[in-house]
Amino acid sequence: MKRLIIGISGSSGVIYGIRLLEILRQQKLFETHLVLTSSARLSIPIETDYSVADVERLANVTHAPEDHAASIASGSYLTEGMVVAPCSMKSLSGIVHSYADNLLLRAADVCLKEQRRLVVLPRETPLHVGHCKLLYDAAQMGVTIMPPMPAFYGKPKTIDDLVNNTLGRVLDLFGIEAGIVQRWTGPDR
Repeated sequence: MKRLIIGISGSSGVIYGIRLLEILRQQKLFETHLVLTSSARLSIPIETDYSVADVERLANVTHAPEDHAASIASGSYLTEGMVVAPCSMKSLSGIVHSYADNLLLRAADVCLKEQRRLVVLPRETPLHVGHCKLLYDAAQMGVTIMPPMPAFYGKPKTIDDLVNNTLGRVLDLFGIEAGIVQRWTGPDR
């Protein structure tokens, strides 16, 4: 079974990481490894009806953010890559500067050094020049930057439709067809 690391940082938008875990659990193609930062643990009950324990149960393996000896901290532990959803600017800064002071940042650093796919969903608005520079530097390092920007051509009816479409596009990057993307086929004529 393939492995995928899911990092959830403390930015608003924890539903992206939670819903990604739910989708991957249904797919049963990947063993998911979850890292929640301490700020994510605060955001989950504020923004959602989930408890931290509910979210942890969605993953196959949950790692403590301070566990630098975890399997995912080593390049010899094979994974398909990592998604950080949402990715706070603090976490993005840690990734860009190789400041791996927690397991989420170390796992991201491992993905970069092993040339594995690293996808981040940055959640901040508006952006100042420092944020833009971090995004540019991350892209230069090989990070796939995927801001959770809604697509409206599929005429979404709910927030869940918007979240699912974004996450379907994230999964496209890993070659996973979850059947949740409203794909553009051209205008109706």
